[in-house]
Amino acid sequence: MDKVEFSQDLKASIDNFFENNTYSKISLLVDENTEEHCYPLVKDLLPAHRLIRIQSGEENKTLQTCAHIWQEMTDYAMDRKSLHINLGGGVIGDMGGFCASTYKRGIEFINFPTTLLSQVDASVGGKLGIDFGVYKNHIGVFQEPKLVIINPVFLKTLDQRELRSGFAEVIKHGLIADQQHWLNIKQHNFDNLEYEKVIPHSVGIKYNVVEEDPTEKGLRKILNFGHTIGHAIESHYLHAPEGRKLHGEAIAIGMITEAFLSVEKCGLASEDLNTISSFILSQYGHHPIPESEFEAIILHTLQDKKNKGNVVLASLLKKSGECTFDIPINGEDIRNAINYYNSLEA
Repeated sequence: MDKVEFSQDLKASIDNFFENNTYSKISLLVDENTEEHCYPLVKDLLPAHRLIRIQSGEENKTLQTCAHIWQEMTDYAMDRKSLHINLGGGVIGDMGGFCASTYKRGIEFINFPTTLLSQVDASVGGKLGIDFGVYKNHIGVFQEPKLVIINPVFLKTLDQRELRSGFAEVIKHGLIADQQHWLNIKQHNFDNLEYEKVIPHSVGIKYNVVEEDPTEKGLRKILNFGHTIGHAIESHYLHAPEGRKLHGEAIAIGMITEAFLSVEKCGLASEDLNTISSFILSQYGHHPIPESEFEAIILHTLQDKKNKGNVVLASLLKKSGECTFDIPINGEDIRNAINYYNSLEA
């Protein structure tokens, strides 16, 4: 993982990078939260740079915000020998990386992921993009950052809900590719996570998959377990005045519903389904979805990027620790899966 550095000393990591890399100009992207809580940790450690500010939240991951970022880069007269830095979570990393990769046909960028979600998942793998209307990551590119510097100090700036959102991806990594990791997670749960161990392990699982299939032609699709229905739920509630779900909260429901489909379509044992459902509910609670909203969620799944034509293709479990992909599911399957989730008790 030569592009990922697990750092315990931010100053040493930053000094080492700039001793070996020279740039004409540097921009740094923040939102109001990372500017207040995270920027002070790196401000004086970086060379001269231009701060680009945006508003936080998935609802701002749009072309309009990109236009603002590109305008700031242009006003600063950044050229193709410039560097862009993303200081934030998944939204900052996705959108900032997308803007860097398209500005003047591409400039180098590095990530300082500041949330558990971005440290274990979003900052690794080179998937960059923005939302288009209600569709998540509908416009984007594949482009690896020059470097990702992961330091647990940033996690101290997060509230418990944001941290727990990131834990969903840790669960997913165990379920799709490492049964022992899944068993360990069940024993320790969110409240007892050892970040210094969990984060490198999860990053390693994702990195190995991405290295084998960087542009998601096959194996990389297993990283989308829980995301076909989960992303549809997240998109459905994206602009809801109440009941909006963080990424990990939606993916938690997605993993339960897609584990349910795994029983019928891939032979997942019912005992595994019960264990997965019980554990995820114990971590995220139970939030039933009204039947009146099923059809809208099903429509969202038709926009999933794994689909072929009008066929929705899911990544499902054969057993805990082993996942497969390109499994066709239909509206009735999704309806049954959500009904299963609704029938559970926290």
